[in-house]
Amino acid sequence: MKIGVYQPDHAGLSTSQRIERLQAQLQAKPVDLVVCPELFLSGYHVGDELKRRAEPAGGPSFERATQIAAATGAAIIYGYPEAADGKLYNSACCVGPQGMIAHHRKAANSPNSFEEDYFTPDGRATLFEFGGLKIAILICYESEFPEGVRGAALKGADLVTVPTALAEKWEFVAEKLIPTRAFESCVWLAYSNHSGTENGLTYYGGSRIVAPDGEQVAVAGRGEQFITARIDAERVPAARQRLPYLRDCGLIAASFEK
Repeated sequence: MKIGVYQPDHAGLSTSQRIERLQAQLQAKPVDLVVCPELFLSGYHVGDELKRRAEPAGGPSFERATQIAAATGAAIIYGYPEAADGKLYNSACCVGPQGMIAHHRKAANSPNSFEEDYFTPDGRATLFEFGGLKIAILICYESEFPEGVRGAALKGADLVTVPTALAEKWEFVAEKLIPTRAFESCVWLAYSNHSGTENGLTYYGGSRIVAPDGEQVAVAGRGEQFITARIDAERVPAARQRLPYLRDCGLIAASFEK
């Protein structure tokens, strides 16, 4: 399966303009699955625009994304502010040519951030099958915990997708932590960040696709970019045979209980 990771510079753009630019990227670089950043449809650092641009899970932007998926043949994972039951959720949707494939809500707000003033956390994990792979969605902060990626791997995930909004001065997360998460849990990991500056917040960029042995097979710079890689499913069991972290992690954890 060929995947893409879109790192947009969309500050000041409307939701429809963001979707149109994604469509142009998919037409120029066809892929089977594309991962877009956290709150892709609205922008991340946009204040009360999060409320004004919020939509239900099957809202107008979902319908437009379904049309693009049908036209390009690509499944699309995008972040957006979800309005449901009088609450606002930091969510991500995977949509294909036939409609909804999977939906995820962020389990924990990024600490000491505006997210705590807007979003209701939701602790349910999200895994689904697509293109012969088992895929998980984690949003930003969720991927920084060993338990997040490892939990997905223990449930059988081959690929963990991460829409994120990582600011500059946090480059350690993209450059070191994310490759480590892929390596220690022996999974593919696709990490999609914003680029540019949005209302005073400058994003680090640094989106990447990491193999189960920690190889960084595609890495973006600081500006807008669309990176791609072919996901070789056989690299997952090969990595787990070479270093059986998933097999033995329970033994290590149990040793502290004795």
